[in-house]
Amino acid sequence: MSVRQISPMGRVFSIVAMIEAITWAGLLIGMWLKYGAGVTDAGVWWFGRLHGAAFLVYLVVSILVAWRLNWPFWATLLAIGAAIPPLVTLPLEIWFRRRGLLSTSISRQAVV
Repeated sequence: MSVRQISPMGRVFSIVAMIEAITWAGLLIGMWLKYGAGVTDAGVWWFGRLHGAAFLVYLVVSILVAWRLNWPFWATLLAIGAAIPPLVTLPLEIWFRRRGLLSTSISRQAVV
């Protein structure tokens, strides 16, 4: 049995997935403040820009991590698709971590 340790690229994916989800949440709150409460549109203005940048960074990081960690095609498609619905990058990251997709095995690290 090999022990799995999250890789540096896996850590980057985790951080970017968290940022993408946080900006999605901010955008949703901003949309409620603008369209629901009718108070202000500042949240949409700020979080719209932040989320747009986070979304693009998440897509690039997902493709790089898929390439570096040799993800199967289905995992790459799931990672890219997870950025579209709100807050899905968080449960996906947790599931990928549990499946070992963000990890490298200790025995494999010793060989490389």
